Order: sequence, then C-alpha cells, then structure tokens
Amino acid sequence: MNVLVIDIGGTHVKVLAAGAKEHRQFDSGKNLTPNRMVARVRELAKDWKYDVISIGYPGPVVRNHPVLEPWNLGKGWVDFNFEKAFQCPVKLINDAAMQALGSYRHGKMLFLGLGTGLGSALVVEGQVVPMELAHLPYRKSTFEDYVGLRGLEKYGKKKWRNFVEDVTARLTAALEPDDVVLGGGNVHRLKKMPPLCRAGDNDNAFPGGFRLWEPRQEFRRPPAPAIRRAGEIISHHKRKLTKRK
Repeated sequence: MNVLVIDIGGTHVKVLAAGAKEHRQFDSGKNLTPNRMVARVRELAKDWKYDVISIGYPGPVVRNHPVLEPWNLGKGWVDFNFEKAFQCPVKLINDAAMQALGSYRHGKMLFLGLGTGLGSALVVEGQVVPMELAHLPYRKSTFEDYVGLRGLEKYGKKKWRNFVEDVTARLTAALEPDDVVLGGGNVHRLKKMPPLCRAGDNDNAFPGGFRLWEPRQEFRRPPAPAIRRAGEIISHHKRKLTKRK
C-alpha cells in the first residue's frame, strides 16, 4: 500500500509519498481553504503513486474529522469531505499527534510541540492519544501563552526557555511518561534541552503518517535501562517542582 502524507502547517503544507527521497511543499496561510489545499497537493504529487493518504491537521480531530476551524488558515475545513476530494481513503489526525507518532520508540511517550502554539500528545504502547494541553491555565494565562510563539516574542528567549523547562517539568510530573520529546519549529531555539528530554524534528510527521496505515504492532515492555530512565525523568521533575514551592 502506497501512502501519501500531508502535513498542514500555518506557513507551509508539506507532502511526501512512501519511497520518495524529499518532501515537497507550498505556502499556506489565511487564504488556504481545503479545496485549494487539495488542488495544490494533487498537482505536487501527480507523479507519485499513492493509494491512501494521511493528513496532519492543525487543530483537534475526532473520529477522523476536524472539529474546529484552524485560526491561521482559511475557512471550510470542519465539514470538508477529504476522501471525496482525493478519491481515496484518508486518515486525519492532529498534526502534533502525527509528529509524536513518528518520534515514538517505546512505552509511554509525552510529546510537546513548540511552534506557533503548543502541540501535545501521548503515545502509549504504540497508540497515539492526541491531547489539547495548550489552553490549560498557567500563571496569568495558559501554557500556550508562555511557551508558544506569543510567549517567545513577549518575554524573549531567556525567559521563554525557562518557561519551557517549567512547563515540561509540570506536565512530566503529572503524566509520568517513560520518554519526553520536544518537537515543533521552535525547539531549535532552546540553548539546551530540559533535563532528560530529547529533541524531535518536524520531519518526524512523515514517518508518523506512514505508521498510521501499518498494522497495529505489539510493543514489548521497555527494556530495563529505559525503565530506569523513566524513573529518573519523573523523580527529577517532581523534585524540581517541590523545591519551587
């Protein structure tokens, strides 16, 4: 089965087919409607063979359908029939969840996407669990207002980096993952990774999209070193939060 992956972002739409060497892209933005997206993708991918499609969507997705319009794109996404437009089966998933799935190794992984906002997902034993943590209360506003692009522009890099470390610590302590990945377009702005975290990559969305069509895999329990590392991650962040009280 040949899979085409479409990663819809606020500035670009990226596409990659299984077996292709490099992705292709075009600009997105406020004027990008789903009809225009489909037309551009079909044009870009006309020499690629694909049977099914995975789409990473910049917003919440429930049962293969977007439930909110993206604030940074055009209108008409919620009621759009992607399978009819592309004339093939389509799996739709939140863009952060697709990148998380492509970053996954084993056990329970927490993914935080540092981009325009704050993307978030868990992957548990190979099954992706999309989340919307960005708008939970934090300080005088929400997580997203401090670690998203607005926070970076308002507070500057130094304070933003401190907020990223603090938010990562809080969510890690609450969710108790085995592994923590920080991805998204702004992860490269960190001077160093928060303790016991690893860096992701936006291009991990592509293997995540391919994985959506793979048969469900049985993941073994993480090996002993990974279990010890999970304990270190949780203990470290809980100690750090306790000291701040």
